[in-house]
Amino acid sequence: MLRRSWYLQLCLLLLPCTLGAGEFAIRGTTDKPVAIYQPGETMEFTLRVFDGETAVAGPTLKWTRSGDDGKTDKGEGVVSATGLKITTALATPGFVRIQAQAFGADGKPLQGFVGGWGANKAGNIFFDGGACVAPEKLQSVPEPADFDAFWAATKAKLAAVPLQADLKEVETRNPKVKLFAVRLDCAGPQPVTGYLSIPAGAKEKSLPAIVSFHGYGIGKHSPPGWLNEGAIAFDVNAHGMELGRADAYYAQLQKDLANYCFKNEENVAREKTYYYGMALRVLRALQYVKSRPEWNGRELQSNGGSQGGLQGLWGAGLDPDVTSSDIWSPWSCDFGGSTLGRQRGWRPDYQDALNYFDPVFHAKRIKARVHLVANYGDYTCPPSGVWLVYNNIPHENKTLEVKQGCTHGYEMKHALRYVLTPQAIQVLGANR
Repeated sequence: MLRRSWYLQLCLLLLPCTLGAGEFAIRGTTDKPVAIYQPGETMEFTLRVFDGETAVAGPTLKWTRSGDDGKTDKGEGVVSATGLKITTALATPGFVRIQAQAFGADGKPLQGFVGGWGANKAGNIFFDGGACVAPEKLQSVPEPADFDAFWAATKAKLAAVPLQADLKEVETRNPKVKLFAVRLDCAGPQPVTGYLSIPAGAKEKSLPAIVSFHGYGIGKHSPPGWLNEGAIAFDVNAHGMELGRADAYYAQLQKDLANYCFKNEENVAREKTYYYGMALRVLRALQYVKSRPEWNGRELQSNGGSQGGLQGLWGAGLDPDVTSSDIWSPWSCDFGGSTLGRQRGWRPDYQDALNYFDPVFHAKRIKARVHLVANYGDYTCPPSGVWLVYNNIPHENKTLEVKQGCTHGYEMKHALRYVLTPQAIQVLGANR
């Protein structure tokens, strides 16, 4: 009897359906490793709940399906260890989004790692992912007829302001690199400010240049903790804020710039938008690193993620000297997509004036190598807009990495990834 009791306890410990107090997560997959479908083709999602690395049975999953067809469906079911299946389809080119939450027998949401930007990374677990139909056939609203003329006039306005730089050396712990706080005169309402690092003793025309741009926000711009020992590196904030000020200055700046880019009364006119001054600062930052005697005259990167990705794409599209651009989930792509039925994400209300700042149109002018990242569950920067940027880059030196179950601030464990090129699709396998 004792032996039988011990055996039963061991079996219970091995059962995948036991809900402990561990780290819960929802993971999702599609029936295709590359979640690209044809119009009308059935998509099958499988959602599983994990406690650590063990699939469990018993939780209730409540899910919502939304899509670029304007349709929304909801459902729920008890998940087994092999998962809960959801099927859907989309008749025209576009994206489907699947969101789900998990609840225990007591009706309370299960808890686990949920990522995000704050200090607390735990909360109610979720799945946010999707799939797409014929994304190569996505269409945007028409490009402004005077797009190139507007940007030529903008560059002329910038050229009328002499390129003057104020540099103040900043103390570092790395003797191999010199670091400077930089202020550049610029057209528009604000100067360019940021931190420039240059390897000590660099010879003329010896170094590549990397310009990187910041995501949305108005936090204090502190000196970078890591310094590049092999390149000119210019870390540029989006606002031309003063560097090295007391915290009270940045707190006031946050109030002054609250909801920047989202003000409809500004966005009705091209030169009144906050985007306009930001774009001028992008161009001036690139001009400056090209003026450095250490630049080799050949290699110039324009990089960033989110709002920084938006700026990085402006740089690549507006400056033909840019040779490389690494862009993660660029913001504000496909402004007009919401008028065509696509899920719009987190962005200003559509105005015609915003088309001049849409990376979808700047992409058509890009000569540089570009690597893009899009997440199926990112509806801060929807994957449809990133894909349109990829489609519009007019050469073959481009890649698009796509990740399942990942949002703007959360990466699903073991998320399946693939890379799209003009020649092929390569499945990268699951992340860790």
